[in-house]
Amino acid sequence: MKWIGTIAKAVLLTAACVPLLFAAEIPSAARRSGFSFMAPDTQAIQNDDTANPGMLWVFDGEALWNSRTGASGKSCADCHNDAAGMRGVAARYPAFDATLGRPVDLEQRVNLCRTRNQQAAPLAYESRGLLALTAFVARQSHGMAIETGTDPRLEPFIAEGRDLFMRRQGQLNLGCANCHDDNWDKRLAGSAITQAHPTGYPLYRLEWQSLGSLQRRLRACISGIRAQAYDYGAPELVELELYLMSRARGMPIEAPAVRP
Repeated sequence: MKWIGTIAKAVLLTAACVPLLFAAEIPSAARRSGFSFMAPDTQAIQNDDTANPGMLWVFDGEALWNSRTGASGKSCADCHNDAAGMRGVAARYPAFDATLGRPVDLEQRVNLCRTRNQQAAPLAYESRGLLALTAFVARQSHGMAIETGTDPRLEPFIAEGRDLFMRRQGQLNLGCANCHDDNWDKRLAGSAITQAHPTGYPLYRLEWQSLGSLQRRLRACISGIRAQAYDYGAPELVELELYLMSRARGMPIEAPAVRP
């Protein structure tokens, strides 16, 4: 599409102006949410639950939470009661799944609960239902500090995610760190370059006119540097999510956030 070509040209020009070596990771004290890079009118949309369009998915998620489905005829509430028990859950994901022997993100956890406990079919990535349930669960942790990455079993997977964040790839030979560590607070194709802290997912992007997952955003960035995007649910994307959430540890959950 035309906008991808425009972004690619802008990224290529940016790449020509940055050093070949990556800057050090952003110190914890200097880390900022993407919220702080937005214009006041966009911040106001996020802060007002009656204006935040992401809340529509949260309300849908509440209905799904209480709906029985699958061969078991159970709802999420039948096992977890009201959603108060979900407070703090989103702040710990991606988390290690002992059965699979690897980390899973919140979307995957929802689908694992469906297949294992409700005996229902998994929901498709970016489907209204999956986004609604993850938004509803994430909303319960609104304002809580991110805790992801404290489980020692996650350490090798965090390292893999960090390696992917730093790795140059694609036709533009860029890594995530080129923009989000080396050039944050500058602009690319008119948009602010943020620090890539995923504090608000799933979030509503004005560009998408829809709610979307962190994996959707990561795939778009990878395509933007003209690299082959990983499939939804790929271990590489989960590891990248895990690294990003772990480096945002201590920052508050904003879900569902709003972004340009």
